[in-house]
Amino acid sequence: MTTGPLSGLRVVELAGIGPGPFAAMLLADLGADVVRVDRPGARPLVGDPEHDLLARGRRSVAVDLKHPDGVELVRRLAERADVLLEGFRPGVTERLGIGPEECLARNPRLVYGRMTGWGQDGPLATTAGHDVGYVAVTGVLHAIGRAGGPPQVPLNLVGDFGGGAMYLVVGVLAALLEARAGGRGQVVDAAIVDGTAHLATMVVGMLAGGTWQDTRGVNLLDSGAPWYDVYETADGRHLAVGALEPHFYAQLLDRLGLTDVAPDRAGADPEALRGLLAGTIRQRTRDEWVTVFEGSDACVAPVLSFAEAREHPHLAARQTYLERDGVVQPAPAPRFSRTPATLVRPPARAGEHTRAALADWGIDDVDALLA
Repeated sequence: MTTGPLSGLRVVELAGIGPGPFAAMLLADLGADVVRVDRPGARPLVGDPEHDLLARGRRSVAVDLKHPDGVELVRRLAERADVLLEGFRPGVTERLGIGPEECLARNPRLVYGRMTGWGQDGPLATTAGHDVGYVAVTGVLHAIGRAGGPPQVPLNLVGDFGGGAMYLVVGVLAALLEARAGGRGQVVDAAIVDGTAHLATMVVGMLAGGTWQDTRGVNLLDSGAPWYDVYETADGRHLAVGALEPHFYAQLLDRLGLTDVAPDRAGADPEALRGLLAGTIRQRTRDEWVTVFEGSDACVAPVLSFAEAREHPHLAARQTYLERDGVVQPAPAPRFSRTPATLVRPPARAGEHTRAALADWGIDDVDALLA
């Protein structure tokens, strides 16, 4: 049973890769009825369908978008939907006949969410790209890495999912609120470059104010400060230290046994202090340090693998990771006091629910459309 805060919301997802499916998954996690329009016979780019967690929570219908009947079917879904999500290059859905003009003509209240890397306009709008390139041009990739070293790729969490999918979801929900008040839908242009730049607002402000240097690894939050860094332990694992505030730093020194040894950090040589912290932390294993810092406010945490993370006592107590259909996966987030989100269904195979989903949406002449 669907109980999330978006229960009753109908979403059409034109299947894609990366940030678009993540946005659709998030809406489904929160209770929306999401119908995913897949190519007949489509499979995940990597791995088995049951492990394609970005496809969880919604039903799949197989539709040939190159056939007029397939195009008409998507238009009819759009008539019944609150939201449509697509992640093609600019102009593709227009050429298929399912662009904003056609869909909004059928359903003026529709929110038409568009997910791209470069956006719907601009010199690079129709150019291919991937996360690392989008993050690169915003200045964000330049800022990630250690002093003297190259930029470090932050998985695709900063661009695809942070700057892309999350901004698409925020934009869609904002447009839905406006549509319900004013009676008219609109197009949401979510570009990864825009969202990634927006994520960096604090750092850009600090740069403008002279409290951030446009150089890697020399700032407060980029490993430039010895008390905000990652250190290797005796067993080759790592400990994350985030003792930014003086009172947290004092607890760090106390638990490390360095209160009478470490210099005052205001005038300390950063590299000498880093060497002192590194040498001390390297004397014990990661898990030994976990015991030492237990119950403190030193802001120290073990660096865990994904396999270890699901067993962490705090995450286990909150059920941050759940097992569903034999697959361990992150639980829906955030949490709600009255309308909790749930994992409704496992990832679907392309076309697995074609007839049932269409019938639920009031499209009864399925056989004629799919003939």
